[in-house]
Amino acid sequence: MPQSPLKLFKIANLKPAYPASPILSHGIHNKSSHPHFPLAPCVSWPTLVLLRVALHGMPSLLRQGTVHLRSARRLCELCCANRGTFIKVGQHLGALDYLLPEEYTSTLKVLHSQAPQSSMQDVRQVIREDLGKEIHDLFVSFDDTPLGAASLAQVHKAVLRDGRTVAVKVQHPKVQAQSSKDILLMEVLVLAVKQLFPEFEFMWLVDEAKKNLPLELDFLNEGRNAEKVAQMLKHFDFLKVPRIYWDLSTKRVLLMEFVDGGQVNDRDYMERNKIDVNEISRNLGKMYSEMIFVNGFVHCDPHPGNVLVRKRPGTGEAEIILLDHGLYQVLTEEFRLDYCHLWQSLIWTDMKRVKKYSQRLGAGDLYPLFACMLTARSWDAVNRGIGQAPVTATEDSEIRNNAANYLPQISQLLSHVPRQMLLIFKTNDLLRGIEAALGTRASASSFLNMSRCCIRALAAHKKRNTCSFFRRTQISFSETLSLWQINLHELVLRVKGLRLASWVLALLCWLLPAPH
Repeated sequence: MPQSPLKLFKIANLKPAYPASPILSHGIHNKSSHPHFPLAPCVSWPTLVLLRVALHGMPSLLRQGTVHLRSARRLCELCCANRGTFIKVGQHLGALDYLLPEEYTSTLKVLHSQAPQSSMQDVRQVIREDLGKEIHDLFVSFDDTPLGAASLAQVHKAVLRDGRTVAVKVQHPKVQAQSSKDILLMEVLVLAVKQLFPEFEFMWLVDEAKKNLPLELDFLNEGRNAEKVAQMLKHFDFLKVPRIYWDLSTKRVLLMEFVDGGQVNDRDYMERNKIDVNEISRNLGKMYSEMIFVNGFVHCDPHPGNVLVRKRPGTGEAEIILLDHGLYQVLTEEFRLDYCHLWQSLIWTDMKRVKKYSQRLGAGDLYPLFACMLTARSWDAVNRGIGQAPVTATEDSEIRNNAANYLPQISQLLSHVPRQMLLIFKTNDLLRGIEAALGTRASASSFLNMSRCCIRALAAHKKRNTCSFFRRTQISFSETLSLWQINLHELVLRVKGLRLASWVLALLCWLLPAPH
């Protein structure tokens, strides 16, 4: 990786300077009192190193857009020069619309589908080596310009000899060899950060990269994951997972059914195609709630380049297309059930159980910070009830402006939670970024859908662990009753919304009478 030292040195030009974290004065380490968290910093493991370096330049210039833009461009150059893992981190940062300044997200979003490309010569070489034939022997046509390029591969549109239109995902030729160097470089960076900021402990980040990167580099594993999630979520008519063509797929080449659409965070595309933004957000929440709470098999890279939307041909119904299945997290049953209980407690504002299940998940005395990170809400909002009111502009501004103050405590927390939680945090980050872009963040409907999945998951677990017919019937009745209560609550919310809308309409008619 000859360019890396030079490009990495450019980090110094970002001039990081950090004030001491005021969270210590709020009693975070005082076991006898609950701390007050004015914001909810939702920062997951891939963002911590670059976020610390990039987000905060000189404090006196923090809010100046020119400083943010200059730093964002340098960060983007750094990611593109080093490719691989660095682009994956840049993709994550580019999806955090609700957390980072616009200059960063708008600059880094290019990495979602327009990362540095491999040449056609390299693409031909990979296909020749893996499939044993030249491109012209396999395809009637093969577009030289890729549909998109990401950290590990790029995708080309092609037509097979039998007339099927396919998407051909081709791994960058040097990424396999480069990945071990990336991890080594990351390890050096982590040790350097440890020297500069002794309160941070990031070695677990390197351990996670060592575990996950080989899985993402195996496209046969990706194909198996795609088929598994398609089967698992087949009851969702709104979900489309492209079919895999196994006869022309290898560890470095993956052939899929070609499916076109707009990125899930593109409101303009949805408005032009008359796709309901709220429906898409609601269905995305249903899909991920099912993965996390019910099945424990979670797609962990839902950045906007991997989630497309379209009108389904023939029916015109809105459809979500889920791509890039290389990285999944398999949750243990114990973790999944504790996580279900925790979200149920957060949704229904049962603070004793919030503390209990946060601590069961490794949060310890930092459980209020843990709850804030999960919900992306302030501690005050968590105590009032996260479904009671949407995120206010003030709360959102605090999250954006003050998140870095809590990085030492976040680092401490993330070093203690189960490793399964790290990718869940990343997934939460990316989903909230999509919701922020669509303007649907923290809707009551999304929390109710999560609660439904939690109820179903917990009831299924109880049924599996009892042999009594009477007990199973009792559990089923309790489950049905709880789901009816949620349906009733949702109906009440809709009626209130319709009533409010009718009042506003009546008021407007009274204030602005129709001309005679």
